[in-house]
Amino acid sequence: MFWVWKREVLRYGELKRALGEITHKMLSSQLKELEADNLIIRKEYPQVPPKVEYCLSPKGLTLMPVLEILCLWGKEHT
Repeated sequence: MFWVWKREVLRYGELKRALGEITHKMLSSQLKELEADNLIIRKEYPQVPPKVEYCLSPKGLTLMPVLEILCLWGKEHT
């Protein structure tokens, strides 16, 4: 969610590269879960090759201040 928040809109491949060593299965599963929880919005374009973009939903945006504070706490306590 952090990467999508920072970039506002990310395509699947950009997100996978940003996350590094994540597998396709794990990323796909997490994105589906976030979408099911209405935290991200998935937009699919009808073209070849397929183009899919992700952005935070209004509900997902409300979670970002909490995640920011959690990240700061983690940095201070590592």
